[in-house]
Amino acid sequence: MPQGDATTPRAPTQKAMWRARRWPWPRPRPRWVSSDTVVATNSGEPARRQVAALWGNGDYGRLGLGALESRWSPTVCPFFVGRPGDPPASLACGGAHTLFLTHSGRVFATGLNDFGQLGIGSSMTHSLDPIEVSGFHDRVVEISAGNHHSCAVTADGELFIWGKNSSGQLGLGKSAGKIVSTPRKVDYLADVRVKMVALGSDHSIAVTEEGEALSWGAAGAGRLGHGHKSSILGFAMASNEYTPRLIKNLDGIKIKRVAAGMLHSACSDEKGTVFIFGQKTEKVFGRSNDVPRPSVVEEIKFSEEVACGGYHTCVVTDRGDLYSWGSNENGCLGLGGTGIVRSPEVLRSSLFKLPVSKVSCGWKHTAVISGEDIYTWGWGGANGTFFEEGHSSGGQLGHGNDVDYFEPMMVKFGKNARAVHVSCGFNHTGAILEYKN
Repeated sequence: MPQGDATTPRAPTQKAMWRARRWPWPRPRPRWVSSDTVVATNSGEPARRQVAALWGNGDYGRLGLGALESRWSPTVCPFFVGRPGDPPASLACGGAHTLFLTHSGRVFATGLNDFGQLGIGSSMTHSLDPIEVSGFHDRVVEISAGNHHSCAVTADGELFIWGKNSSGQLGLGKSAGKIVSTPRKVDYLADVRVKMVALGSDHSIAVTEEGEALSWGAAGAGRLGHGHKSSILGFAMASNEYTPRLIKNLDGIKIKRVAAGMLHSACSDEKGTVFIFGQKTEKVFGRSNDVPRPSVVEEIKFSEEVACGGYHTCVVTDRGDLYSWGSNENGCLGLGGTGIVRSPEVLRSSLFKLPVSKVSCGWKHTAVISGEDIYTWGWGGANGTFFEEGHSSGGQLGHGNDVDYFEPMMVKFGKNARAVHVSCGFNHTGAILEYKN
């Protein structure tokens, strides 16, 4: 993900040196081709070029390609090709919309706008091309897209958020409207510097630079990690949170990363310990009860990346191993079948020639970056979807069809290209690809 301003280099810590010694993999040799979007590099390094490529369901223009057609293979977004001075650095795929973040810190949005999730006001129901989102006090360094809401974190640690607010998922207080169609600063976080935010279906979770984790929005299934309240009759209840609330069970633990799914959330601390909370039914984790407070995932050590899908979870360790568990509908765990997996299992694929560095989970599909390549698996769109005017609603795996894959398959996006970022939405996927002159 994009970083803030550069800081003075520091000597490697003992932990960093130890982890470097543990890394068993050789560095990949770069393979490149030319493109049209230039990225500035340090002196002496060849100029690099970056483009945004998207594929999957094209309804409402969520792919940003100027049309409604679905794409079954990666297609370069022409909007940014025509803006070589400020190429895309990352993107975030939501329910039926996509956010783009450029190297200069500008935000663009495309797709469905029925709840104001594009941040451009309410006059447009959708957009086929990226439109710039304005109203930030500083350049943006981080973006996130939920099912119907969006957010941006600026270089000075301020959080701006917009979109659907039916359950308080914007964190703006009870007086805020059910729809907020332009970015609004979350004043309840004015005293902290926000580092990262993850948006789920109807809830949000953030981590500050000090490592504090806060959550807000719909509290059902314990996805906020605050525990259940008891009613007069003794039944467990969960009330929505309309402003950011500190997750007390993580107090004193320095959280590093957060993730949000449909009805569950996850986070990891500076030591690589993974915590998970939310729905723990047979569909997700193999048991009948929810986990309303953070619970340690004992099977995984030294995590680096964590991602939550619709009803599944994935973790990447510092050695580049990928673990997955949860609901396995359409093979979204990549383990070769569709049976529920109750505890983390490492995904060992002969296709992974290099360690996994990034992972993203959609509703029922998953994507990773291994070396320079993207691999996807899970729901391709063929099962339980509809066809309209000859176009399938699938294609989110990018393999040229809309069938399901139960194991990782490499996405073919052209020879000599390097993947640097990937994001899964509900049923579309996007990536940032880097080229070299």
